[in-house]
Amino acid sequence: MEFTQEQKLYGQIVQRAWDDAQFKADLTANPVAAIEKLTGQKLNIPEGKSIVVRDQTEAGTVYINLPAKPNLDDVELNEEQLETVAGGTVIWPIIIFPLPKLPIIEY
Repeated sequence: MEFTQEQKLYGQIVQRAWDDAQFKADLTANPVAAIEKLTGQKLNIPEGKSIVVRDQTEAGTVYINLPAKPNLDDVELNEEQLETVAGGTVIWPIIIFPLPKLPIIEY
């Protein structure tokens, strides 16, 4: 499996934040400037978009990131995907990292 440029950059940013407290502070305060300084390149952020960095390194806290709800109105599956769905497999386009065991919440 080969990583995309974005995945490589993300890994580089996270590793640097783990290793360099000043970079981590700069990254949370001004993500664009910190990333541009790290890479030496200007980021091309689409108009109306921003980058938000939250320090989630507290070991005693479980963080849950809520992604934007996907727009499934115009989604068309190819033949292979249709066969997979018909077979009962769920396709979800995100990477899920292992989470610690969470308590069961009853309503």
